[in-house]
Amino acid sequence: MTIEELKKKDLIIYECLSGSHAYGLSTPESDIDIKGVFILPKDEFYGLNYVAQVSDEGNDTVYYELGRFVELLSKSNPNILELLYSPEDCIRIMHPLFKSLRQHSFLSKQCKESFGGYAMAQIKKARGLNKKILNPVEKERKSVLDFCYIAEGQGAVPVKVFLKQHGFKQHEFGLSRIAHMPEMYGLYRGSTEFKGIVKSDDANDVCLSTVPFDVEPVGLMSFNKSAYSAYCREYKAYWDWVEKRNDQRYNGTLGHGKGYDAKNMMHTIRLLNMCEEIGKSRTLKVRREDRDYLLRVKNGLYTYDDLLDTAEIKISRIEKCYRKTDLQELPDIDLLNMLLVTIRRELYNGRIGKL
Repeated sequence: MTIEELKKKDLIIYECLSGSHAYGLSTPESDIDIKGVFILPKDEFYGLNYVAQVSDEGNDTVYYELGRFVELLSKSNPNILELLYSPEDCIRIMHPLFKSLRQHSFLSKQCKESFGGYAMAQIKKARGLNKKILNPVEKERKSVLDFCYIAEGQGAVPVKVFLKQHGFKQHEFGLSRIAHMPEMYGLYRGSTEFKGIVKSDDANDVCLSTVPFDVEPVGLMSFNKSAYSAYCREYKAYWDWVEKRNDQRYNGTLGHGKGYDAKNMMHTIRLLNMCEEIGKSRTLKVRREDRDYLLRVKNGLYTYDDLLDTAEIKISRIEKCYRKTDLQELPDIDLLNMLLVTIRRELYNGRIGKL
């Protein structure tokens, strides 16, 4: 199922502008994000070809099948609640039967966990980017030899330094394990049969050689394999991120000079504010009245630590607010189920779903 098929078969029953345009936070550079709801044709719904979601390659346009939409709504998913209660001027398509969902409130105490949890995930994401910006990984990848050390005196020297000091080449040596001493090796030199410390520059482990019993080691060498493995994971994660990152957004992050992803932090504060509003007023305000403040956050006018302090204060207020709120514990599942069955039945009895 593709977006083109949804449109061609007239299966879309709800469609809205979402994201910054719905929040009232759009700028000339903002992308156009579209979200909506569709219903599968009857045969596909009853058969083995259920499709829960259809999106474009960049996830800028996403449609949820009616059943999946209601399932996520029952879990107080922030994206789904925002979609359901989108501002009227953002709605592009709305089937008359879909209006029955918008006529009810499905806000509950569950929003504290869903909106608050989502906000904490944004903080974690911002921290991750903050670490990448402040601690970039060099493009030239380190090798196993960078994690090997030779015992010397009361300490140790890097094996690369040892080799350079003595004018040796790593392939002149052989290694042999030392019993009961993990990651420790006897280092030998003097035989053309030795295989070297590593087989090649891109090897992922040291290389062992057969060592005659009458050959004495020239030293002891350790290979910090756990540190090497951790480095490899960090290297891959960093350069995968570099390859996939949004350069315009990244350059904006560098431009404000605060060392964090300001857009993520803006959404963190937005989610926390919305969460508190739900607890206090039992309403979801998708179009933001705090637009100016949120755009200042997006433009990097606050330090990272200040924003984290603000988030901590908001989380504390949310905890107190939800202890006092008279919101129901969970969305009305019976009502949701009844509406889902009614909408689907009437749509299938009509034109939609018979195609």
